[in-house]
Amino acid sequence: MKERYYLAREDILPEAILKTLHVKELLAGGQAKTVNEAVAIAGISRSAFYKYKDGIHQVNQLDRERLVTLSLLLEHRAGILFKVLGLIAESGGNVLTINQSIPLQGTANVVLSVETSRLHEELGRLTASLESVAGVSRVVVIGQG
Repeated sequence: MKERYYLAREDILPEAILKTLHVKELLAGGQAKTVNEAVAIAGISRSAFYKYKDGIHQVNQLDRERLVTLSLLLEHRAGILFKVLGLIAESGGNVLTINQSIPLQGTANVVLSVETSRLHEELGRLTASLESVAGVSRVVVIGQG
């Protein structure tokens, strides 16, 4: 069955849905350290929370959760990948996966999956910054979602 999504006003949502969102906010904001603690604060059962937690998200949160796959061609020199990863972290990106080929003819292809919801700059600026790193020959966005 194909998933379908709807946009609904908050005031028409059932209380269990609203409390589920509150639990997620408590956990994300650090006001509660465990699900048990958060559901007690919100006044909802754990079973209700687990029933709805994967099906309800704030619209602005969905808009910000992004994954980008980058392909980079790096010279085979010590420290270049370290600089690339540091630059991504400084920009607010979170590297999820790293796949690197064995260097051939002095270069290696590296494919990075990066979570970009907390980037401090546009993706285009980040890729331009990465291309300016000494030893980075090419940066290409090969996937976004």
